[in-house]
Amino acid sequence: MNNSFIRRLHLGYWRQKIKLPPIEAEDSITLRLLVSALVILGIVATDIAAEVSHSFWAIPLSMVGGIWSYYRRRQPNIAVKFCIAIAMLLALGAFFGRLLGELNDTRLLLAELLIQLQVLHSFDMPRRKDLGYSIVIGLILLGVAATLSQTLAFAPVLLLFLAIALPTLVLDYRSRLGLEPLTVKKQQLKNKNTSVFNFRFLVVNFLIIVSIGLAIFAILPRFPGYGLRTFPVSSPIDVKGDFNGRSIINPGYVRSGNNNGQNSSNGDGTFQTASGDQKVDDNFYYGFNTKINQNLRGEMKPKVVMRVRSQAEGFWRVLAFDRYTGKGWEISRNDKVKRLKRSPFSYQTFLDRPVIIGKSKEIVQTYTIVSELPNLIPAMTYPKEIYFPTPIIAVDTEGGLRAPVALSEGLTYTVLSEVPYRDRTSLAKATNKYPDSIKNYYLQVPPEIADKVKQLTEEILADYNRQRVAQTEKNLSSAYEKALYLAQYLKQNYTVPQNPFEIPLLDDKEDLVEAFLFKNKGGNPDQFSTVLTVMLRSIGIPARLVAGFSPGDFNPFTGMYVVRNTDAYAMTEVYFPKYGWFAFDPIPNHPLIPPSIEETQTFSVLKQFWNWIAGWLPSPVTGLLNNIFEKIFNAIAKLLSWIFSLFSQGIFGILGGLTLVSAASFVGWLGWDKWRKWRKWQFLDKLQPMEKLYQQMLLWTAEKGLTKHQAQTPLEYARVLHQHHSPTTAEVIEEISYAYVGWRYGAITPNLQSLRQKWQKITNTSKK
Repeated sequence: MNNSFIRRLHLGYWRQKIKLPPIEAEDSITLRLLVSALVILGIVATDIAAEVSHSFWAIPLSMVGGIWSYYRRRQPNIAVKFCIAIAMLLALGAFFGRLLGELNDTRLLLAELLIQLQVLHSFDMPRRKDLGYSIVIGLILLGVAATLSQTLAFAPVLLLFLAIALPTLVLDYRSRLGLEPLTVKKQQLKNKNTSVFNFRFLVVNFLIIVSIGLAIFAILPRFPGYGLRTFPVSSPIDVKGDFNGRSIINPGYVRSGNNNGQNSSNGDGTFQTASGDQKVDDNFYYGFNTKINQNLRGEMKPKVVMRVRSQAEGFWRVLAFDRYTGKGWEISRNDKVKRLKRSPFSYQTFLDRPVIIGKSKEIVQTYTIVSELPNLIPAMTYPKEIYFPTPIIAVDTEGGLRAPVALSEGLTYTVLSEVPYRDRTSLAKATNKYPDSIKNYYLQVPPEIADKVKQLTEEILADYNRQRVAQTEKNLSSAYEKALYLAQYLKQNYTVPQNPFEIPLLDDKEDLVEAFLFKNKGGNPDQFSTVLTVMLRSIGIPARLVAGFSPGDFNPFTGMYVVRNTDAYAMTEVYFPKYGWFAFDPIPNHPLIPPSIEETQTFSVLKQFWNWIAGWLPSPVTGLLNNIFEKIFNAIAKLLSWIFSLFSQGIFGILGGLTLVSAASFVGWLGWDKWRKWRKWQFLDKLQPMEKLYQQMLLWTAEKGLTKHQAQTPLEYARVLHQHHSPTTAEVIEEISYAYVGWRYGAITPNLQSLRQKWQKITNTSKK
């Protein structure tokens, strides 16, 4: 009984299978090759953007799968489908297993899962619809690569993808129309109507798309991103041993005993050569240590150290110093470092933030390390959250962040900072009553130079009116204005030597600030910041030296700041009660105020493009254009402000504003409608006769309320119209549609005279 039951089931299965319609297999080898190329480009783009080679195996396997799928396109392949389903479930299980170890950014994991599924899917692609799925997968992989990319290496892949996508879409459309697979013949290549292999057509369209894309890219506003609260972070890093947070691991500092007798470490960011000269390492910035010596010489060799994606341009702060040693700086409370542990279920670590008044803004920054750096974590000022791969970090007394390991190449982390706005009016009104925690550490000046530096500083401030800086007669009374003026004074009256070895080394008893102000009349860039800090301290204004990186070069194509080791420098931070610390930069050729959150990058690409054009134009022309653009923008701003002011003038103002906006909207709509119709007829006049007749037919049917959808083919649309028009009209529409498809995709010359006569009868009957 059981055997007969199984036999009946088996027989019923095959009967149902015989009734099934045959598989509509896709026979175009060209389309299959182009689709495979798109998928391979998506895989390559993902690996390039992520700077890995994990998915290289997928390329030959997907090619093998494509070949297998072509030769088996008319077979049921039941066993293969079953194996593919099992393999996809295993890939999904492996994905969820890996997902448990990734607490934040999962883009690369999702891309790898998609690549695995595509490789399996490539073994079963008999229909055009299956090839369409592969096209979508290739597009998704390219999109993932775009979000992961940090360099311009992604751009050639994007252009190549577009170049292949154009003929792929054309062939896909031909397949949807039911046309025969294209065979390349010399006569067809010479035929101008065969657009598939009309390379001029493809090249022109490629250039048009690229030009439009670049134009949109240039004018597109760049608003702050990071709408989601999951941020890019590297995989977890295990920390071995006890981390107290006191030591700084700087790979540029040569340690004693490991120098083979050639040089020795001074413990302050310099090393001493066999000849006794003190030099700075040419790869790493000397200022990233608990103690630095500014009585040194040397230059760094430029190299990229990190890339930063940030909502605003800023100074990537690393650490600060509170005690001046006469020849450099040190962190006096290095033993009071605070350690912070994060939850084992999240990368998120919360940081203590001082209570300050004033408006602030949350800024998200993601850092990707390109070259080895110390275990000091760069971040914008006042970080409040950090997503870091180690289970513990440390915070020193100056607000610097420290990791238990050196920042190695490829490491990624994210910081959220609550950055205060720099309100000059409010800061100028800040009180000079400083708490003891500030006075005890940030007013220290060596007694040997205190009186001399104070006297010079007071003379410079008293001489403010005679210098007539800012063209004002008011006296400098606030700490903010004094700091601003002293920074500007150092820029204008002291110089940086072209050769850093021109300035003589200091003797053991010489003080750096004293030699800078009274002997050398200048010094190396960081010495300017040291001098400003000590001058402010000498007149009772708390200040400290802060070291970090300038924003670097903004790349508008990647949206990232490219930071080099030579971007590292030091400047002065000044304390304002209740408002916190704000930086001043006295170094010549640097902006007086470092980059701030008020400076938006919304139209940064357009601004850079205009600066590039202006560089080629004569100065009078540039000035004239700047004047014209300024007047246009001012006129628009005044008009908008006048309109908005109407709504604040009571009920009559609101009614007047609404009336004005409604009238302007109606006039604009009327003008737009007339212009659109005019452009439409202009467009029709430029078309070839068959194309023009077909477009006229589409306009006529659209006026009847049956607009053609973009996804519909001409023949699908003609079949739909059979239900809404008389048989005579529907037959003419179908005849025109078939003639258009044959002319457009099959190089068949239509009988235009007959078609026009038939269509003229339809339109005349419709008018009557």
